[in-house]
Amino acid sequence: MNTQFDTIPFEALDGFSCNLKHFISPNPTKGPVLLVHGAGVRSNIFNPPSQQNIIHMLADAGYDVWLENWRGSIDLAPNEWDLDQVAKNDHPAAVQKITELTGSQEVKAIIHCQGSTSFMISAALGLLPQVKVIVSNAVSLHPVIPKFSVFKLNVLLPIVGTVFNYLDPSWGIEAPDTKSKVIRKVVQATHWEKDTTVGKMVSFTYGAGWPALWELDNLDKKTMDWIQYEFAHVPISFFRHIRNCVKNGVLVPSGNGETHYEVTPMQTDARIVLFGGVKNKCFLAESQVRTFNYLEKEKPGFHKLYLMEKYSHLDIFFGKNAHVDVFPLMINELDKG
Repeated sequence: MNTQFDTIPFEALDGFSCNLKHFISPNPTKGPVLLVHGAGVRSNIFNPPSQQNIIHMLADAGYDVWLENWRGSIDLAPNEWDLDQVAKNDHPAAVQKITELTGSQEVKAIIHCQGSTSFMISAALGLLPQVKVIVSNAVSLHPVIPKFSVFKLNVLLPIVGTVFNYLDPSWGIEAPDTKSKVIRKVVQATHWEKDTTVGKMVSFTYGAGWPALWELDNLDKKTMDWIQYEFAHVPISFFRHIRNCVKNGVLVPSGNGETHYEVTPMQTDARIVLFGGVKNKCFLAESQVRTFNYLEKEKPGFHKLYLMEKYSHLDIFFGKNAHVDVFPLMINELDKG
């Protein structure tokens, strides 16, 4: 199947320029579904070189598919963002734009990683009243990370943050200066997994595994080659924010550990479906378990949790068997409304 998009610019509520990618599909029979990427990637992360990726399968199921490039997208100019800025400005504007263009007053969403954390903040604060179903992967309101990642955030981040404003896994292809070349050499000396250099840089940047964001057995060669070009700049400002959230065990406003986003009740009537990869070495599956337990207390039996035994972080979306193991579950939950 060809994957063709219209690009629709939109302004976040604070004026930052973002865009939506609208999948060109003839006569969708169902309403809009919005896909929201994570940090340091772009909306194309949902579009691996597979004939049965999530975009194609959603379209085949009748959905009108939209992808959001929020300010963390590598397609946009590098900028020093935090989760609050994204939650309060980007996602509400994106959803509003979709409702204006489609005429639909209801939107469903599939969200991943820091697209998920920021989107969940938006929902908790009541900023997304149009969104009725949220499928969230990897982490939502309660970030739990491996012990080595805690060490990296608490010990290594302050050191790296004195030298860099951004980290960039694409340095694995081309490191532009001496300090980025040093980082690449450190990564090459400490990561022995049979991944690309960019893949190793990804694991250094984001997790505590070898590799951190996928199981190599879940990827085919074509996908491993493709993924090298889907990672780039991510700001140190984000890592500082998520460090505070991890310390508190729940998402908190940037620079403020006294309040948190475990809002009771959440200011949304959306049904929330959580996916967690049991082998995830970036955000442990316990992250999604804790959020589910919080949601379950508030509204028993309404929400849903899936723990995927064979999956890690991003291979949920581009694993070679995801079209069999994962996407049908997500689409079924969207169909339930």
